[in-house]
Amino acid sequence: MLDIVYFPVSAVLWCWHQLFALPLGPADGLAWLLAVVALVATVRALLIGPALRQARSQAIMRSLQPRTDRLRHRHRDDPRALATAIRELHREHGVRPFAGFLPLLGQGVVFLGLFHVLRSFDRTGAYTVGPFASTSSPLSAETNSATANYLFGAPEVRAFLDARLLGAPLSATVAGAGELLVSVAALAVPLVLIAAVSTHLTARFAPVGTDSTATVLRTLSLWVLPAGALVSGAIMPVVVLVYFATNAAWTCAQQYLLRRVLAAEEAAVAATATAAARAIAPRPGAKPRRR
Repeated sequence: MLDIVYFPVSAVLWCWHQLFALPLGPADGLAWLLAVVALVATVRALLIGPALRQARSQAIMRSLQPRTDRLRHRHRDDPRALATAIRELHREHGVRPFAGFLPLLGQGVVFLGLFHVLRSFDRTGAYTVGPFASTSSPLSAETNSATANYLFGAPEVRAFLDARLLGAPLSATVAGAGELLVSVAALAVPLVLIAAVSTHLTARFAPVGTDSTATVLRTLSLWVLPAGALVSGAIMPVVVLVYFATNAAWTCAQQYLLRRVLAAEEAAVAATATAAARAIAPRPGAKPRRR
């Protein structure tokens, strides 16, 4: 049913893996790691435009907050009239509140597809329990290594299963590492810390709202989401943690740059308005002209 998501994600991942496998080899763990990083960069680069439009729209909505509050007070007994007035206000200033869901939707779809594709490299029963359990029957090791995974053929499946980073399999988790706990933790802990710290800093760089809902969301973004990243690091495969860390770091850097871009645009608008006001105002000592 979701093959429309899985095949495109596996296609992009396959292309990047083929590229990095040329100098490193198909069974090199670094080649797979770089392929996941490149996949994230590809998708996030395509979403820069919508993210910038979303940030500008949110900035306009914050500037319209006093007018929105007055409309709420004026139409406090008429929810339909209030909704119509706010909609007209947003349309007047070119604001599309729901346009901001496109980057989030794109990231969610990519994560769903990537997680499924990466998990499908190892269908021997490693994910038969837990919140990300597979509904399909586990395969034997021989059958699994001989079964294609979307655009990845059987040789590439075996290359993924043989790949190691610091001696740890890419599909290993901290919770199920066993004797490889030290090797898996050496990879998982830094990745989880990168994801948690980047998530926290992203909330720091985000504009601060004034209403109670914005305060609650900011608290969740500052502390609850990073804590969730730390907890999920124990059950996520190493290769999925690479995705999480890369995506979180990109989001943090993008939020910081968008903040600077919007500040520069606001400063330019303010400077233009000031220059226009000075051009209209009469010079000191000059007699104002009547219209």
